[in-house]
Amino acid sequence: MDVDTIVSLSTPPGVGALAVVRLSGPGAVDVLRALLVKTAPMPSVREPSLRRLTDPDTGEVIDEVVVTRFQAPGSYTGEDMVELSCHGGWLVPELVVEACQRSGARIADRGEFTRRAYLHGKLDLIQAEAVADVVNARSRALHRAALVQMERGLSRRVSDLRERLLRLEGLLAHHVDFPEEDEPPVPITAVADQAARMVADLELMLATAPEGELLREGALTVFAGRPNVGKSSLYNALLGEERAIVSEEAGTTRDAIEAVVQIGGFPFRLVDTAGLREPAGNIEQKGIEIARGYLGRADVVLYCVSADEGPMEEDRAFLEAHDGAPVVLVNTKADIAKTQKHWDPEGTAARVQVSVESGAGLEEIRQVLPQLVYSSIVTAEQGVPVLTRGRQARGLRAAKVEVEAFSEALDQGLPAEVASTHLRAAETALEELLGAVSADDVLDVVFREFCIGK
Repeated sequence: MDVDTIVSLSTPPGVGALAVVRLSGPGAVDVLRALLVKTAPMPSVREPSLRRLTDPDTGEVIDEVVVTRFQAPGSYTGEDMVELSCHGGWLVPELVVEACQRSGARIADRGEFTRRAYLHGKLDLIQAEAVADVVNARSRALHRAALVQMERGLSRRVSDLRERLLRLEGLLAHHVDFPEEDEPPVPITAVADQAARMVADLELMLATAPEGELLREGALTVFAGRPNVGKSSLYNALLGEERAIVSEEAGTTRDAIEAVVQIGGFPFRLVDTAGLREPAGNIEQKGIEIARGYLGRADVVLYCVSADEGPMEEDRAFLEAHDGAPVVLVNTKADIAKTQKHWDPEGTAARVQVSVESGAGLEEIRQVLPQLVYSSIVTAEQGVPVLTRGRQARGLRAAKVEVEAFSEALDQGLPAEVASTHLRAAETALEELLGAVSADDVLDVVFREFCIGK
């Protein structure tokens, strides 16, 4: 385990009222002592104190800061820690960090504070991942899911599964030690029933994995339709800023434009694509190919048809051929249509009349999208732990495979000691998920997603 002292700016660099510099390690208090005015008393533990911070070489005052000390093990990392709240901006925080370095600290690696918290048993690996999700959350839904994990909602369930595996192994031990006994204290059928219940519980947990992926990545929402039907205008309106070029000239959008936006508390990845038609050249052909690629991966499609023109043959052909994500038919340009050409074909999930100029229909789209993508799945609002990482799903899936193999071994009448190897393999999968046993390369993957000061 590391024994050196680390330092980092924990707030974003740049102009601001305040910045926070963090120190952690056995020498954190010594670094602080080297930076304080010699006559100043050492701040008490967990009592924020105003102090002058000085250059360790020249004694010049760098800034007036609020110092907060944390004593091991009662800190975020489990080590001695110091937090220095200084004035923000570009220069002052940099001077504070440099002074800490010259007093014996080194710059922290990415995620090193949280990694040390994990290594000191302050949190498990699932909780560490949740910290990163809270920091990076771009929607209330992911924030809620991450908070459930931070509070050990998922960890408790995984730990409970591991305890059940250990009890199951204990029940099986009698069959291993006394294989010839006619009436064991626990019949093998009871052991098999418990294993079946574990498989069912693992399947319920794994069922949240698609939701977790949506919460982290955002539901892929593809704007499609013929050229010049108002896709880019609608895209900009839902995004709340002008990202896509809007022009009367058909075929203006040649490439896919992507941005993440929160709608109804859920993340959506909006993608404006090239108009679908016979291409006028190689560049437009490439744009249409990209558009079709996005359509094949979409979670929901906003298919735009100009209300004043009505559907064309290309529109009918698209909907007849589409066999993927739900389609919301958007009749755009409703404000300029002299005669509304209503079209409500089969196979669409919803139909909305929209005017970007007046804003009519935009709120309806904002209500329809979360209902289509997120309403059919259990969310973290009910406190249900959601698997937000592929690593979590892989760990539970590996455990499920081993418990199923255990059940199959019992059905085949294999010796109890052979069947029990699958229980131990399932236990290992869950222990790795919690981080009770983890290789360094696994930890590197988890913690490299963090910012430097976390």
